[in-house]
Amino acid sequence: MKLATLCYVRRDGQTLMIHRVKKANDMHQGKWNGLGGKLNPGESPEECAVREIYEESGLRVRDPQLKGFLTFPAFAKDEDWYVFVYVVKDFEGKLIDSPEGDLRWVDDTELPSLNLWEGDPIFLPWLEKPGVFSGKFIYKDGRLISHEIVYHE
Repeated sequence: MKLATLCYVRRDGQTLMIHRVKKANDMHQGKWNGLGGKLNPGESPEECAVREIYEESGLRVRDPQLKGFLTFPAFAKDEDWYVFVYVVKDFEGKLIDSPEGDLRWVDDTELPSLNLWEGDPIFLPWLEKPGVFSGKFIYKDGRLISHEIVYHE
């Protein structure tokens, strides 16, 4: 089982996305993602979100807002992934040359046209709504085969 964060840094109708094209054997190779990664031992999800955003973008963030929780059964190497989803609007700093991929501010209206994981467009519209969502997305050989999602106001 893997615990991870997925973070969407947002400003003025745009979201900071990373095009995963730099690491060898990256399970996200060629995909556009929010920032984030695996929790370190003893780390809270919020601490992970702040650390991962800094490591991947150079931005120092404050007050990540929990927006959802995603479950990905047998997502990679037959391991279940549990992912805390955050939105961040309070940040400072300058973008770095990320070791994970190419960073780009993308207009929110353009997000669905990117090469995202198939399930991402299902929950992305809920990032700006009040409340929290919980979803389960089942992939097989990199393709979405089913999903369930619940929204809590």
